[in-house]
Amino acid sequence: MEKQNELLHEQGQFGSETSNEDLKSMNYEIGSGNESGSWSVVGVFQLQVLQATAQAIWMRFVLSDFGEEQVEPTKLLYDNTSAIAISKNPVHHHKTRLINRSFYFIRDALQDGEIDLLYCKTEEQLADIFTKPLARDCFEYPRKALGVISAQYLEGSVGL
Repeated sequence: MEKQNELLHEQGQFGSETSNEDLKSMNYEIGSGNESGSWSVVGVFQLQVLQATAQAIWMRFVLSDFGEEQVEPTKLLYDNTSAIAISKNPVHHHKTRLINRSFYFIRDALQDGEIDLLYCKTEEQLADIFTKPLARDCFEYPRKALGVISAQYLEGSVGL
């Protein structure tokens, strides 16, 4: 089993786990002056970073129960540099109205070496294939990267 686990490739779609109430409160808490639109989006990314961090820590505990210690931090790949910067650097918090526990939880996980937030170009986001409709050329990269082959190659290839 690999010692380094790339848990999530997430691009920022809201998904079913984030309720409308979470989004409303995050818009209210994060918005600031003329930047309210961009910061509310960052707030949604922060919710996703928080969820991914909690899942990564949980998965590390599960792996350790099976005797597989994960030495390296779990890589979490995002295409939102603002969300990454806010998580890594507390100086950015002055632009938000509310510093809540999620920022501290994420920052502690970063400092403890449990996770590492890395930038991933939007074009390389594998999660996009699951979260939104893609044009054919944009669809091909994640399909191939995930090892999914076209149905035309399956015809007649299954035999006993």
